[in-house]
Amino acid sequence: MSTQLPLALRWPRRQRFEHTYAGENAAAIEAVRLTAVSAAAPWVFVAGPSGSGRTHLLIAACQAAIDAGRTAQYLPLASMRGSRADAIRGMAGSDMLALDDIDAIAGDDLAEHALFDTFNRFRAEGATLLFAAHAPSVALDIILPDLRSRLGSCTQVLLKPLTDIERRTIMREQAKVRGIELDENVLDWLFAHHARDLGALLDLLDQLDRASLAAQRRVTVPFLRNLLRKD
Repeated sequence: MSTQLPLALRWPRRQRFEHTYAGENAAAIEAVRLTAVSAAAPWVFVAGPSGSGRTHLLIAACQAAIDAGRTAQYLPLASMRGSRADAIRGMAGSDMLALDDIDAIAGDDLAEHALFDTFNRFRAEGATLLFAAHAPSVALDIILPDLRSRLGSCTQVLLKPLTDIERRTIMREQAKVRGIELDENVLDWLFAHHARDLGALLDLLDQLDRASLAAQRRVTVPFLRNLLRKD
């Protein structure tokens, strides 16, 4: 079902705008941030392939909304169980609702009508909707013409995936904050044997931090290989 915020107790603190690597996505990130903190800002539809940071941005937006004195909710449509239509209609009473994986309801007549009605309700109440999907709204297989029109009226932003060079830079910087040194051999092995999604990499870094501290050992390829083998 839905996830009610504040998020501080539910997600890592790094899922905030200040922990977001902007790069070529700076304009898109700023558009999402403004939507989160101001009811007067345009609604935004975020599109980007897997690993581009869509979910990170939506959660960061919820955090920013709360920091700005607003209430916020986050609904992950792709991973939730049960009726998506009921879940969407059940979202009420918040200043901002972030809807992730809009493509998950494409072709679901009940869910599409629920989102259309929610769109109109939030607009009438002066609240904010924030959307994200794998592709821009025009490319989704949404059946309901009025919903396609509503989604298309939002500001469309496209996230570009981080390059491996950017991911390696972030990993080195985040490791340094934790007092961990990641040499090039470790990063080479890691990028060859582990998911390159930044969220998964940072989760692994948290795991490495705990394991290296407990073992009182520096992070080497054998240490990393042994840790991943145990998982």
